[in-house]
Amino acid sequence: MSMRNQLRVCLLSIQYNIMREMINKVTFLTNICFMILNNASFLVQWVILFQLKDEIGGYTLKEIMLLWGLCASSYGLSHILFARVFSLPELIINGKLDAYLVLPKNVLLGVMTSSTNTSAIGDLAYGLIVASLSGFQVKRMLLFLLFTVTGAVMITAFALLLGSLSFWLVRMELFGDQMVNVVISFATYPDGIFKGAVKTLLYFMIPTGMMVYQPVHVMTDFDLKGLLVVIGYAGALSVAAVTVFYRGLRRYSSGNLMGARV
Repeated sequence: MSMRNQLRVCLLSIQYNIMREMINKVTFLTNICFMILNNASFLVQWVILFQLKDEIGGYTLKEIMLLWGLCASSYGLSHILFARVFSLPELIINGKLDAYLVLPKNVLLGVMTSSTNTSAIGDLAYGLIVASLSGFQVKRMLLFLLFTVTGAVMITAFALLLGSLSFWLVRMELFGDQMVNVVISFATYPDGIFKGAVKTLLYFMIPTGMMVYQPVHVMTDFDLKGLLVVIGYAGALSVAAVTVFYRGLRRYSSGNLMGARV
């Protein structure tokens, strides 16, 4: 019952954040539309490249579309639901966690669901559109939706893990932002162009491989073992991130800020 109430409060918080952003409907819709157009402009480059070559790094145009779609939808879902995680170092360094510590709900869930990025709705919509255009199949779309969730979990957990290091180290916001950008940047290129240590790094040290590469392989050539590995990786990374956050929270020093979050 307690867990259900916690989740219900978090869902209401997310709903409130989105509704608050929708007060100015013109700005809200403009942000979404421009994000879709921005993402589409990058895909045009790949369309031109595939006019010159049939495949790049072992990927055809359809697989590149799945890659871009999954990257965009995972990023979008994570920033719609858990945008505050990506600014966690600022809360820790400036002592702004106080407002969350006094709330009658789980601290981490309270932080994670306290903000949303409405332009990320454009990322999510773009990802779904591109995935559909790559060759609509019910099985593939169901897998795409599942991998969108696991991808969102991975990038959120990765940002939480790096952000939580701010409990021990200063200026981690810069490093964390750069590493999240690295994940997204590599996720827009086929893994076939990477070799040796770089490819190992992408699959084991940063979640790019399990977030987009392995899912694309599973969607194009279904492999149950590969599916379970992706789900297991998402779960393990989440557990690690939550553990580091709560261990770091013991070291947190209040900023003594006179403020409250409504």
